[in-house]
Amino acid sequence: MNTTEFIREILKRLARFRILILCAGIIAALLLFFYAKSKRPVYTAKATIFPLTTSTENALSSSTLSGILGLTDAPASFSNEATINIIELTLSRYVREWVASARLPDFENKTIAELLIDDHNSHTSFMEKDIKLPLDSISLAIAGAEFLQPCVAAKMSKNGVFEIYFSHSNSSFISPIATVLIDKVSQFYIDLKIKKATADYNFTVRKIDSLDAIVSSVDKRAVRMQNTTLFAPDKLEYEIPKERINADKQRYIRQRDISLNNQEEALWRLQKLTPIISVLDKPTAPFNVSKSPAAVYAVMGLFAGCLLAAFLSVSGVIYKFSASEVRKLLLGTGIPVSIKS
Repeated sequence: MNTTEFIREILKRLARFRILILCAGIIAALLLFFYAKSKRPVYTAKATIFPLTTSTENALSSSTLSGILGLTDAPASFSNEATINIIELTLSRYVREWVASARLPDFENKTIAELLIDDHNSHTSFMEKDIKLPLDSISLAIAGAEFLQPCVAAKMSKNGVFEIYFSHSNSSFISPIATVLIDKVSQFYIDLKIKKATADYNFTVRKIDSLDAIVSSVDKRAVRMQNTTLFAPDKLEYEIPKERINADKQRYIRQRDISLNNQEEALWRLQKLTPIISVLDKPTAPFNVSKSPAAVYAVMGLFAGCLLAAFLSVSGVIYKFSASEVRKLLLGTGIPVSIKS
């Protein structure tokens, strides 16, 4: 069979089975169409978070407001004092397990993990198995964190505002779960700032105590030298010079005074620190809805079904042509041929 005969045979087969090929495409299009229709839409809520507490008295200064409005380059809202990437914190398993363990009063006081697992079991297909609820709280939190992983997204906008996205197929879960997620991330940020201020205050207290001990030891040395009497060879009494000790004492006192000022500042910051996290855009309806386009799925199914049916209808011709070409090639090399055309 030469190439011309091969192409002619292919066209004849396609023409002969054109009705069957078209039917296969229509069946595939209908299957994908109903599959897309059966898939639940995904609802997405966006929340923007901004910390109102800053290092200056004027938390919302003109530069900060200009940054929010996009007039100038905004400073980093979540500063590096937290020593942790706020995005990585939001997407971490620690936060997801923390959120999954929270209980929602509006849903019979069930945990978020229980709600997500129950929702998954109620919408499983006949080919999927239901997931059993873990008995212990730790396993339940881990399972809930796995369900939350594809639902949570976070990024930092160009204006320095932190954005959290929460997506799920059950629209009634969006607002309560997203609110819990924001509360957990915000609470971690607040606790971290308070912990930092407390550590600064405790450090200044320890430093002041250490300097007080040093000054006390210097005073004891001075008293001991004052009470020590020495005599020259001619029996004249003289005192040991204490200029070096006095200079050391003054230096230690200056350091202690600086530390006392730092202690007052650290105590003031610790007492005044009331971190507030403001949610600029709350995760409430209306949500962004993402649904599989049934028409696109139907067109894809039509092409895929027709292509597959066409290939199956001409597969015999392709095999014969391939076998004939391989046989000719082997005959030209002198190798015994056992391939039947």
